[in-house]
Amino acid sequence: MTISLEPLSFSHDELRGFEGAPRDRDPTLWSGAFPAVFDRRIPPSEWFPAYLATYVERDVRQILNVTDLQAFQSFVRLCAGRVGQLLNLAALGSDCGVTHNTARAWLSVLEASYVVLRVPPWHANLGKRLIKTPKLYFIDSGLLCSLLGIRKAGQIAEHPLRGAIFENWVVTEVLKSRTHRALPADLHFFRSRGGLEVDVVVESGQALLAAEIKAGRTIAGDFFASLDELRRLLGSSGVRRRVRTRLVYGGDAAQKRRGVDVVPWSRVADASW
Repeated sequence: MTISLEPLSFSHDELRGFEGAPRDRDPTLWSGAFPAVFDRRIPPSEWFPAYLATYVERDVRQILNVTDLQAFQSFVRLCAGRVGQLLNLAALGSDCGVTHNTARAWLSVLEASYVVLRVPPWHANLGKRLIKTPKLYFIDSGLLCSLLGIRKAGQIAEHPLRGAIFENWVVTEVLKSRTHRALPADLHFFRSRGGLEVDVVVESGQALLAAEIKAGRTIAGDFFASLDELRRLLGSSGVRRRVRTRLVYGGDAAQKRRGVDVVPWSRVADASW
């Protein structure tokens, strides 16, 4: 039997075992989950720039035989600026002055090096025009924050990508949860060309788990709109699958509303994905 080991950073439940690990949401996102930040107590504001310079900009660049360091640095930071968005390699390459093929090669090595994650779209022949482009995330939220120029946790609340940073963290926590249980990632998102989007879709046999992610600390009624519409769409299309729905939000109270399991950010790692 062959066991595949995925070199992911700590999950949130693993971080709880470290004295001094953050307990609040934004410090958790900003600190990331690399071991050195916690077992060696290196401030994230010092560790991530050093990691970026030594591993991403030196080691990964040597693998790719990159001669233009400035273009590669721009590429990595442009990826961070597009976190949680549909991946447009042509635009990424154009913005940092490289070809589409070069951008594709750079991104492939970043993905193989567990720096970034591409999540493909999900569709089940729903009879709609669906998006076929993957979304882009970073495996570690601390590295993402560093690349975005966020120097302290308090800056996240006012950052224009606050929602995307939170979504990134939740998506990677789901990935880690499944990996630790020796399950295939099977992570997808759903988006139609009409604008309907659900952030996480996980297939498990004939069952389907759909989750919406909202950074808000209080729950608004429209948080459930995409989940309601996806259930309606599945029903009207004749797709017969058991569908579980979840809302992961930035608040602290677990509850159930409108048939949806509401999961607070601090308990994402405890949920069965």
